[in-house]
Parts: sequence; structure tokens; C-alpha cells
Amino acid sequence: MTYVRTLAEIRLTDDESVGGKGANLGELIAAGFPVPGGFVISRDGYWAALEKAGVRAEVADLHAKALANVDDATFLAAQCDRIRDLVREAGLTGDLQEEIAQAYHQLGASTPVAIRSSATGEDGAEASFAGMNATYTNIWGDHAVAEHVVDCWTSLFSPRVVSYRASRGFTGEPAIAVVVQRMIRSERSGVIFTADPRTGDRDRVVIEGVFGQGEAIVSGAVEPDTYVVGKQDLLILSVRIGRQTHKIVADESGGDVTIQLPEPAGGRRVLSETAVLELARMATRVEEHYGVPQDIEFAIADHEIFLVQSRPITTLPPLAPASASAALVTGLGASPGEGSGAVRVLHDPVEAKHLRDGEILVAPMTNPDWVPAIRRAAAVVTDGGGMTCHAAVVARELGVPCVVGTGGATRVLVDRSLVTVDGTQGEVRAGATKHEAARTAPVAAPVAPEAIGTKLYVNLAMPEHADEVAAQAVDGVGLLRAEFLLTEALGGRHPRDLLAKGEERSFVDKMAESLLKITKPFGTRPVVYRATDLRTNEFRGLAGGEQFEPVESNPMIGYRGCYRYVRERDLFALELETLARVREQTPNLHLMIPFVRTKWELEECLELVDASPLGRQRGLHRWVMAEVPSVVHWLGEYAGMGIDGVSIGSNDLTQLMLGVDRDSGVCAELFDEADPAVLDAIEKIVRIARHRNITSSLCGQAPSTKPGFAEHLVRFGITSISVNPDVIGTARAAIASAERRILLEATR
Repeated sequence: MTYVRTLAEIRLTDDESVGGKGANLGELIAAGFPVPGGFVISRDGYWAALEKAGVRAEVADLHAKALANVDDATFLAAQCDRIRDLVREAGLTGDLQEEIAQAYHQLGASTPVAIRSSATGEDGAEASFAGMNATYTNIWGDHAVAEHVVDCWTSLFSPRVVSYRASRGFTGEPAIAVVVQRMIRSERSGVIFTADPRTGDRDRVVIEGVFGQGEAIVSGAVEPDTYVVGKQDLLILSVRIGRQTHKIVADESGGDVTIQLPEPAGGRRVLSETAVLELARMATRVEEHYGVPQDIEFAIADHEIFLVQSRPITTLPPLAPASASAALVTGLGASPGEGSGAVRVLHDPVEAKHLRDGEILVAPMTNPDWVPAIRRAAAVVTDGGGMTCHAAVVARELGVPCVVGTGGATRVLVDRSLVTVDGTQGEVRAGATKHEAARTAPVAAPVAPEAIGTKLYVNLAMPEHADEVAAQAVDGVGLLRAEFLLTEALGGRHPRDLLAKGEERSFVDKMAESLLKITKPFGTRPVVYRATDLRTNEFRGLAGGEQFEPVESNPMIGYRGCYRYVRERDLFALELETLARVREQTPNLHLMIPFVRTKWELEECLELVDASPLGRQRGLHRWVMAEVPSVVHWLGEYAGMGIDGVSIGSNDLTQLMLGVDRDSGVCAELFDEADPAVLDAIEKIVRIARHRNITSSLCGQAPSTKPGFAEHLVRFGITSISVNPDVIGTARAAIASAERRILLEATR
């Protein structure tokens, strides 16, 4: 009767004779997993050796007495010593020794092997016997293999194993099989849990990795790397790099040798992202095969992964109730909602091609060049910025959750880790938030929007949302941001780069095409186009921009707006020509001049408009933005120059009134559109506009986010308020409420 079987012929159902370890290895091979070849000496071979030596009954009797007296350390040690002596004296029978030698030679002459115990009940669902029985690595030669098989047998009777068997209720006659397996010269190795052994979370794979062989990790001698991977999407949730003082590798003369790792080497990452994901993918398949969470050991050599053990996780706690995890980073909640996905840290718009749809865009700061990336992101997180920075404005319009002003998201958040961005609370938390499907509510009859006397306009930047927004109860577009249209339509190129290459027609054609996608859906409702107002640092970020843009220490109050148009007339002329072409099809388009500082620059700018094809068109309205405090002084004269309306840019006006950078996360609490100084300036602007019989408006978030702000504007007598699409309903309700209160006061 043969007592040696190759792993390839063993299945899980053979566990009674080959033990849990041997049965699982055979099962993995049969399922197609990469497992090093080898063989098993069955428990019957062990029993046969004891029978032939006439000691089986005595060993069983001594073991039973040891089990009954595990609390008596002296007695237990003596019993175990006696049992091990008997087993060693019995040794291998001649036939069994020959079978082992033949099986070993089939693996290759002088092949290094691992010799590992596979006791009955070991690596099962009730008990793992993890590390209890002996394992020997890098053994080679007939004599050494035979000797270490017997050593595995004797390890079944160490005091710690007997005590463990007693604690787990294994009171029967013990038996042991031994696995002899081709040794992998591991460059990296470790353990995979297909459920989180700390929390019981079945949706996560936890991988621990070390340099060299796995003995270092199972013994606890070094601090391994820990990688947590989400099962569903196979995304890395977290990475923790361990500190490893040494690694264990094969000794050329047999056995193992410990090699010290100096500080730089011991602190390096063990597993690449590719290796982590491949291990997680393989482990998930193993779990699917067995149907229960698994504890898997692996080895990697020459970038090839081998599985060297798998067993059920025996200590998995009940699944912990969901709880809010601590925030990884915090900042300003700039665009409400939650978005989950893998982190993608980018530092420049040219890197946007690396962002995959549905990932979390993490950047130092964003400018209009980032719009294509923001559109594809599940959420946006920035180091800097305030509530009115580009990232916040664009994210709100697109409905993308956004957190700005975190201070260090690009440093703290790890590429490909899975996070949830809470744009309402201003937090970024580890892991994904699962949203249960909402119940379908009965469809109610549409309710007509409440009538209001103050016109409600909307701010826009993206053509693809125009149809959707135009279908809502708004009176038009109070702010169409040209800079986002320009960067998208021109493919991120600086407009002067087009002019330098004689591509002026391309500028007009592409910009007109984008504009018509917005003006057409609004029909006869006005669309107020704010001329391009990129700052020099933003223009420099466009392709070719470095050769055309000056470097300014404070571009926010630098070369921009109206002053730039009178200095770069050729470029402004192309923008005016674009508007004229669009108005031929949709005459609801009007022009707004931003960042007007002085009377003389506005005079020159309006002369350029009048001399252009646009200026000769009937029905064109000319607006100015009220962003610079000097407008309070000059607005009356602006009206006398033919200005039809003024739109208060509350963001820039607030920063210049209070002297606070609106993009500063550090000074965010200072930025307040409702500050009395700002409100006083707004009131004066509105009253001057009423006196000069021109339209007054305000574009910003404050009317819908600050209680009472809309009421201030209505009391001032403002003509219209323009808000982002996400707050149309809130803003209308705030305006209506303010109008009702004012009317009630007037009738008392």
C-alpha cells in the first residue's frame, strides 16, 4: 500500500488522510491556481511506522494522559518528551523511506523543498493550528528530507500543540501527514485574508507582505506592509508601509539565513500596485472556489506568484456595524453631495489624461484647464481654494461633490486608495459609501414655481447642461463664464498660440459652436456673456501660454479684465466677432465687461465694441461687472457712457473690500459676502443703478446659502439675482420669502 501521493492527485475530500494543508494544496492545484508541485506522506504512513515499531498504542495512551494534565507543566513536558522519543525511535519504515525518495527525485535532483506538517484537523474550519506544528524550509537531499519528515511527526507532540489540541477539544488519537513541496526562492511573500480579520468586513481583502520568505511574517519578527483592497472594484483602499529589520532567504548549504536590512531598504514598499491587485484578484477567486473567507499564504519569485497555503479564517469576528470613519482630510464643503472612488493625485492639467472616469480628482488647485477632468471625476478635492475658487464654481455647476482648502490632500491621500468625498461636510473619508437605492415615490403633478418679482437668473459655464437648465424656471443666464468655454473649445491652447499660427478662424468657429449650444435652449431669454477673464497664471497654464504671459506676483489684481482688452485689441476683436456671429442666430446674447477699474479703460473698451460687427447690431445690451470697489464711485458715469446693466460679482467684490484672497483656505473664515462693509457697497451699487435706470444683478452663492442675504438684495431693490443651477429652487424660495415679508410690512 502506497503512503505517498502527489499534490496533483489530492482533493479537499482527502483531508482525513492527508490533513488540511495537503488537501487544500491539492484542491488549489485542481482548481488551476499556481501552487508549487510536491507530494504528501499520508497519516497512514505515520501510523504504519508506529505500528511496525510496536509503539502506536503506547503513544496514544501517553497522549491521552498528557491531554488530561495540560495544566501541570512539568508532567506535560515529561509526557511529551517520552512520546517524541518513541516516535523518533520508530522512524520511517524502509518501504516508506523508499517511496519518499522516489517522489522527491521526481521533483528534480537535489531540489530544495519545504517540509510542512499537515495534521488531522489542521487548517480546518474549526482550528488552524497556525504555526503549531513544525515547518522546515530549503531542505535538500534524500537523507535530510527523510530526517525532517520524522521531525514533523515529533512536532505533533510538543507541549504547546498538546495544549492547543486540548483547548480546541481534539481528544482523539492524533495523526499527522507531511507535505513536501518544491521550495520557492521567495523575493517577497506574505499572507492574504479575504475578509478583514480585525473588523469582519467581508468586502475587503487584507494583504501583508515582507521581503524574503514568509517565516518572518508568521513569526511576527518584522513589521510587514499592509494593503487593504476593496473586493467589489479591486481598488486599493489603504497602504501602510512597515519597517523590516531583516529578511529570511535560502542558505546555499541548506536551511535558512537571516540578512539584515539597512534603514532605506527596510522601509521600502514590498508590493507594487500591480502585485497587490493581482494577489487580491487571485485571493478573491480562491474564496469564491471555497465559498468561505480564506487565509492564504503566497510567495513571489521572478514576478511570478505562487500560493503555498490556503485555509478558512477561523477567527473572523461578526461584521461590525457601519460607523462613520474618521476623516482623512478636512476642508471647505464647496459643492454638496457624496462621491466615492479611487484617488487620482494630479498636479498639472496636462496629467488629466491619467484620470479615469469616476475617480476622485485630487489637485493642489484647479483652474479652467481642469474642466474636462472635473467633468469625469466622481468628486474633487484640492489643497487650496475657497468657496468661490474655480474648482468650487465648476463642481457646483456640474453637480460634482467638492472639498477645497484641505491644506494637504495631495500629500495625505494615496493614489488608487478608495475614499468618499463629502462635499456637504467638507470631509474625505477612507473607503466607499454604499448608497441604497431610493424607493420610487409616487409621481406628483408638477407644481408651478412660485411667482417672484425679482428676476432669477442662472450662472453657466458648460454647454452640455444648457438644455437641462433652460427647462427650469429661470429668467435667463445672468453669468456665462467665457473662460471655461474658451479652454474647452480651443482644446487647452492659448488663444495667442492660434493667432500666431494663423488659426483665427478656428477660434471664432469653435467658440461660436459652443456658445450656440447655450443660447439656443434659452430662446428669447437673455444670456449675458462675461468676456474672457483668465488671470495671467491661468493663461500661462494653457498650451503655449508661457511665451505670451507675464509672471505676476499677484495675478488676482493684475493683468486681466477690461484693461487687458484695450491692450490686446486683436484678441478682443476675435471675441467680439464670435458674439456677433452667434447673435445673428440667437439675438438673446449680450456682453458683460469684467473687472472694470477706471473710467478711461471702460471708455476705450466700449469704443472697441462699437467699432466691431457686434457694436453695430441692434438690441445688444452692454453690462459691466461690479467687482472692484471703485465701481461705487464710477457707476453713475458708467451708466452715462451707455451701460445697460451692472452685475455685482460678490466673490471678487468681497475679497477686495475685505482684503482677503478668495482662494485662500487659511483665510476662509474671513471671506463673508454678508459683512456690513460688503453689504454697504452692494446697496450703494443697486441704488445708483436704480437712480440711473439701469439693470442691477448679483451673481453668487450667498442668496441661497446665507439666511437673509436674498432679503438684503430685495430690500435694496435689485433687479435680478443669478445663482448656480444646483440652488435654483432654494434661491427662488429665499427670494419669494423676502418679497412676502417686505410686502407684509408695507401693508401694516
